[in-house]
Amino acid sequence: MMRSNRLVIRAVTALVCGSAALAACTTSQKVASRSPGASLTQYVDPYIGTGFHGHVFLGANVPFGAVQLGPVNITEGWDWCSGYHYSDSTIVGFAHTHLSGTGIGDLGDVTVMPTTGAVRVTEGRVKNPERGFVSLFSHKQEHARPGYYAVRLQRYDIKAELTATERVGFHQYTFPKSDASHLIFDLQQGIGWDLATDTHIEQLNDTTLIGYRNSKGWAVDQRLYFAAVFSKPIRSFSSVQVLDTLGNTTPAATGNRIKGVVTFATEAGEKVRLKVGISPVSTAGAQANISAEIPHWNFDKVVAQADAAWNQELQKVRIQADETRLKTFYTALYHTLIAPSVFNDHNGDYRGTDQQVHRSPGFTNLTTFSLWDTYRAAHPLFTLLQPERVNDMVSSMLAIYQQQGKLPVWHLMGNETNCMVGYSAVPVVADAYLKGFRGFDAALAYEAVKATAMRDEFGLKAVKEVGFIPANGEVESVSKGLEYAIDDWCIAQMARKMGKAEDYAYFSQRAKNYVNYFDQRTGFMRGRVGQNEWRTPFDPFKSVHMKSDFTEGNAWQYTWLVPQDVEGLIGLLGGEQRFSQKLDSLFLVKGSMGEEASPDISGLMGMYAHGNEPGHHITYLFSYVGQPWKTADKVRFITDNFYTAKPDGIIGNEDVGQMSAWHVFSTLGFYPLNPANGAYVFGSPAVKQATIRLAGGKTLTIEARNNSSTNKYIQAVTLNGKAYSKSYITHQQLLQGGTLTFSMGATPSLTWGVAPADRPKSVLQ
Repeated sequence: MMRSNRLVIRAVTALVCGSAALAACTTSQKVASRSPGASLTQYVDPYIGTGFHGHVFLGANVPFGAVQLGPVNITEGWDWCSGYHYSDSTIVGFAHTHLSGTGIGDLGDVTVMPTTGAVRVTEGRVKNPERGFVSLFSHKQEHARPGYYAVRLQRYDIKAELTATERVGFHQYTFPKSDASHLIFDLQQGIGWDLATDTHIEQLNDTTLIGYRNSKGWAVDQRLYFAAVFSKPIRSFSSVQVLDTLGNTTPAATGNRIKGVVTFATEAGEKVRLKVGISPVSTAGAQANISAEIPHWNFDKVVAQADAAWNQELQKVRIQADETRLKTFYTALYHTLIAPSVFNDHNGDYRGTDQQVHRSPGFTNLTTFSLWDTYRAAHPLFTLLQPERVNDMVSSMLAIYQQQGKLPVWHLMGNETNCMVGYSAVPVVADAYLKGFRGFDAALAYEAVKATAMRDEFGLKAVKEVGFIPANGEVESVSKGLEYAIDDWCIAQMARKMGKAEDYAYFSQRAKNYVNYFDQRTGFMRGRVGQNEWRTPFDPFKSVHMKSDFTEGNAWQYTWLVPQDVEGLIGLLGGEQRFSQKLDSLFLVKGSMGEEASPDISGLMGMYAHGNEPGHHITYLFSYVGQPWKTADKVRFITDNFYTAKPDGIIGNEDVGQMSAWHVFSTLGFYPLNPANGAYVFGSPAVKQATIRLAGGKTLTIEARNNSSTNKYIQAVTLNGKAYSKSYITHQQLLQGGTLTFSMGATPSLTWGVAPADRPKSVLQ
């Protein structure tokens, strides 16, 4: 997912990882099947996705933590949205907040850079390093694992080590002998186009600094407070406002280009430790977070605690597979656990969308909701593996609704970015309610989904009045209309469950609005300008980023975006045979998308684009027409070739866990094609065995007998020893635990999952 006409991909470094991505993905390590040992963090490779267009965060954090403490490269551009790209070799500091897998650069708050020698307060450039504090590094002297990051800064011969708790970043710097060792606090520079608007730093006592950083970027009014506590007394401290790019300064504690400089004398090999607490509320909150989470100076203890926190989450799924599969699977699971991230103080206080401080709200407030991406698979995955967090996620969304009048679209650090199309919090809220979660206000939840759908913005007024969005009045009209139809279907199901018959009928009708974008003559979804008039000219291959009828895609890709009513789509396309033929064609057809197509459209198989979210359900559509072997064939190819154990090992933008959630589900053998109907469609399990820890102490064991790279087709299924002929399974069935057994073979079964009664259904009675 990428949103901004300000994005510029700078040709600073050749993206050799990207150009060779598919070639690199075609080989897989052949290792005997094995079961992971006691610690599962050993199988996580945080470098996967730091190359190509993966955009993942690299650094130290804990599951869903507010702090993402990691390195920032000097280079900027689309592939540096997380602040780091594997092709780079520069570091300008270690920032406490990062995004993981987005199309927009933001955050990068409170950057700390250790240096020696003359004080420099600007970043500089690689060609003129003497003007700034930038340092080169080598991947050979860099190490990353869950909860820990280390690198040697070559320019200063300083070893930097990082770890974290939920709200505190813990630094350990091993300095050389120097009378002028420094820690530079950079409050000016963020990631991408994050622009500091008002910052402040001051010395509180001989070991503590406090301050804040207000900034404007994707989050237009971000406010973050910090406290920094040192393990040794500060010899001297100064702060300046940078006046120009030449590095001229004036003493200041407050401004928009503030840099703070802490100076020590160090002995050779001396370790200087630093704890930085962050808070959305106050510097006092930041100090309290440090006291609550790291009341000591034992760096190794925090590293071990972070590793244990990650291992506890990863242990919820144990798989048996070869070494490469273990790495891709557990790294994917790790990536799904970075966000949504905590956005409150240790005592529960947080700053809301209304910029008011909300105290003791009764839930853990969260942020970083990339909902257009994550409603498809990441949030359904949370309902299985993170049931204790689902209520907090929904409660956070409902609080946002109360503060801004609608559910979040793409919410970041107390700000609504309105990024992407649809009101994609609705499937998440509805799915949680329909699956029986009740740790939130259900009446408020329904009020929120309905009120969000009844607004007039972004084409909704036309949806209510004429049933479609005229293409000459709203950009990305088809994508918006199709997403709205999905969202409205979810509201209808929630209304039905609550006994709201009138609303059920109304939103069920709106859920059918997808038919208004389908042109029978061409066989595609396309933009229309009136009741009987289509936008012309029309090219189903053409994609113009942010200027066409489609969001990061084309008509070939968006024609299938009807997961809420696949049976209706089959009818539109002329019945099962023609549906199947056209779906086959999607994976074979070739055509130019044009020079203005979004780089998000990656991972192509014909016109199927696995690197972007609107297509993630498509491979599973074959089962709706009784051809589950075609789903198995495509899914296994993608899991083997588009997810690899290399820096360029994610075929597209990670999108805050959605790309990885697809891989987690598909590796286990099933996927939530419809994000809110409580069913999972079987694909092709890519493991020998898996054990999933469920709520209530129950366990689901998945066995894939006779499974191999060639034996990828399901021949038969049993559930707790009884024959199971359906090509899908429900959430409630999975929650009961037991044993789900797949019998695999090298050729498609022409009987299993084929009968109409055994196929997935959009609405389950």
